[in-house]
Amino acid sequence: MRQEQPLVSIIMPAYNAERHIAESIESVISQTYNNWELLITDDRSSDATQQIINEYAIKDQRIKLFINEQNGGAGVARNNSIKRANGRFIAFLDSDDLWLPQKLTKQISFMLSNNYAFTFTGYQKLESENLKGTVTPPQFTTYNKLLCSNVIGCLTAVYDSKVLGKHYMPLIRKRQDMGLWLNILKQTPKAYSIPDILALYRVDSGMTQNKFKILKWQWDLYRKVIGLGLFKTSIYFCSYAIRGFVKHKK
Repeated sequence: MRQEQPLVSIIMPAYNAERHIAESIESVISQTYNNWELLITDDRSSDATQQIINEYAIKDQRIKLFINEQNGGAGVARNNSIKRANGRFIAFLDSDDLWLPQKLTKQISFMLSNNYAFTFTGYQKLESENLKGTVTPPQFTTYNKLLCSNVIGCLTAVYDSKVLGKHYMPLIRKRQDMGLWLNILKQTPKAYSIPDILALYRVDSGMTQNKFKILKWQWDLYRKVIGLGLFKTSIYFCSYAIRGFVKHKK
């Protein structure tokens, strides 16, 4: 069965993630899709994160640990793993989020059946181990649509490196996932979604809670990374902020 499945490389950054990373790794191990490799780059954690990863890597050779020479942020950690990825498909899961068991089986089948190079799925919010609201994505998004609202949850995204080549995240501290999606959408016209809820997104850890900083990083993404002028940045920023507020309230 494994030989019939294209290899999926799962990209996971980790930094002081001892509280949740075991559960995140377990959600990968529990996938009904078996042909995967989990590439975890630790961003110089000072807690037991590396020890936990090593314990899993010893038991399962599909799990691989890399360690950054110095702390560089999630984008640097993800790029380190992407560089070492051997899979046709590149998927993303952060060290505090979870996948449901059918996630890869459904998504890879969806991509192969429809010849889609870039896809994403629905997900549900998780707070203090309690399930919250669900996020149902649009049927597809494009470069211009994504500028208005990042509807692609990082924990749900998969792209086909056989079709698109390897794409890396821009070297910025935050919002690098949206920067990557926009770069991919310059090459392929649409990213398509599966509306099914296939992942759980933890909203009570890390940067998720700081909404004002997120808005600043979003402004910087438009201006400094994408290079939009002040007028266009203002339009897209207002749209993003309004839609983000609505999504947060759900």
